[in-house]
Amino acid sequence: MFFRSGRSTWSRLYISLLAVLAASLHVSVATAQQAALPRAADGKPNLQGIWKVSNKAALDLLDQTSTPGRSVVDGNQIPYLPAAATKKQQNFANRKTEDPLEKCFMPGVPRIMYLNYPFHIFQTKEHIAITFEWSQVFRLIYLTGKAAPSGLEFWMGDSRGKWDGDTLVVDVTSHNDKTWFDAAGNFHSDALKITERYTLLNADTLQYEVTVHDPKVFSKDWKMSMPLQRQKNMARVTEYQCQAELEEANGAFERDPRTWYPKK
Repeated sequence: MFFRSGRSTWSRLYISLLAVLAASLHVSVATAQQAALPRAADGKPNLQGIWKVSNKAALDLLDQTSTPGRSVVDGNQIPYLPAAATKKQQNFANRKTEDPLEKCFMPGVPRIMYLNYPFHIFQTKEHIAITFEWSQVFRLIYLTGKAAPSGLEFWMGDSRGKWDGDTLVVDVTSHNDKTWFDAAGNFHSDALKITERYTLLNADTLQYEVTVHDPKVFSKDWKMSMPLQRQKNMARVTEYQCQAELEEANGAFERDPRTWYPKK
């Protein structure tokens, strides 16, 4: 009886020791990963560089044909209110003419973050600027702690950020109601408020998460998330002029070989 009891005690001690070692290893790996992240002069993760998504979320948040059965939206469902769900269906049916991006209107946030065009992040202690290849649109994220102005609406919203440990958290408010989330007709109202979270997983992967709040359109808040990949083969973003491309496609003018890239 004593032998069995002693063996049981040693087994429990052995299991406990393994658990402690596993926990220590996990902490050590996490600490090493954090230490390996590129950091700015102020010690914050250095997000600077050129980034781009590798999915098709801009076409349809809920239809990721590149990864069948998966979606960038948590739960693969957007919780529309009944009237808004009907409006979404109408948007989808008329998407070729009603999508604001088809008219080269600004994509808005968050849509511009997952268009299939790269963007460049510049970072200082008080601001983060993002310049986009798409029509040279830009965003300025204020890290100064100052409140957003009231009574104004912006195509790209007003972005105010802060650091939560190694994660950049950005509240984007003051949207108009003229942008969509994607080309499938997913939309919002002027009551939209989003919270973005940027987390550097490693030197070349930036996790992008968005929480969407809009009580005029959705029955509850919902989330999307996706990785952004560093474009190490690009020295700078190039130019994509949506309006010029649209006018050329409509026959408004012909491409001049002296000033235009050759057609692919």
